[in-house]
Amino acid sequence: MSTLQTTETAPEMLKSHSKMKDFTLLLKLRLSWLVVFSAVTAYIMAHFYFDQPINWTSVIILTFGGFLVTGSSNAINQIIEKDLDKLMSRTENRPMPQERLTNMEAIIFSVSAGILGVFLLWYFLNPLSGILGLSALLSYVAIYTPLKRVSPFAVFVGAFPGAIPPMLGWVALTGEMSLQALILFAIQFIWQFPHFWALAWMMDEDYKKAGFFMLPAADGRSKTSALQIMVYTAGIIPIGLLPYMFNMTGIVSAVITTLCGIYFMFRAIKLHNSLEIADARKLLYASFIYLPIVQLALLFDTL
Repeated sequence: MSTLQTTETAPEMLKSHSKMKDFTLLLKLRLSWLVVFSAVTAYIMAHFYFDQPINWTSVIILTFGGFLVTGSSNAINQIIEKDLDKLMSRTENRPMPQERLTNMEAIIFSVSAGILGVFLLWYFLNPLSGILGLSALLSYVAIYTPLKRVSPFAVFVGAFPGAIPPMLGWVALTGEMSLQALILFAIQFIWQFPHFWALAWMMDEDYKKAGFFMLPAADGRSKTSALQIMVYTAGIIPIGLLPYMFNMTGIVSAVITTLCGIYFMFRAIKLHNSLEIADARKLLYASFIYLPIVQLALLFDTL
């Protein structure tokens, strides 16, 4: 009897496990946790800056609230772009284009995650944190997502919700908008341009299959696009010094940030000179190195 029951329920158990995996894919776990890292780092940095003991309960709330809001944004984006994702090699195997999840399942899951995330930020931290989380979600799915097929200007629009996490982390402690929060926002804002354009350079043909024209110039992988990437990357160096200039941090993080910015700029120059996908990939790796090192340097320099 027990053997028969196990045999009969095994397919259902396997199906349930597969559904759970697809829901996690919908949230883009790795990307969501990277975003949350920015918020939590800024929150702890604010504690050190104001010389306050860390409230670990609030850290947990910020972590899960931020994760749910970010995951919800990613999930709703995939629902909206379900048919477009079918056209691209990079995204054709996602749960929505493969129809492993129904639209209703995905909508209920993603909207519930977003509502819960905003509630956690608003109710347990402060209203401004909830407003920032909601603003990031809505601007990402309602403005950035549809604009991607209209104009490369979408990258500029998408940089706003993408830069909210560190600002949210600071506001989670203070409950108000401040110069320090805006400086952290500015660093992540400018970082996103070379980061995303490096990816867009690598995936240009794939993006064009879905009608996405994400590189800054209309002629795609060109000197014009590479020049704009180089100019925005150069902006990272002075903006990275703002925490030091406004007495948020000391000289150690200023040196680290500058050195990271110079290396980032070096990779952008190499791309401009070669226009090769290999150099775009190296620029993308440089962006992955830059942000966590800079954020950790700023954090430890407030000790």
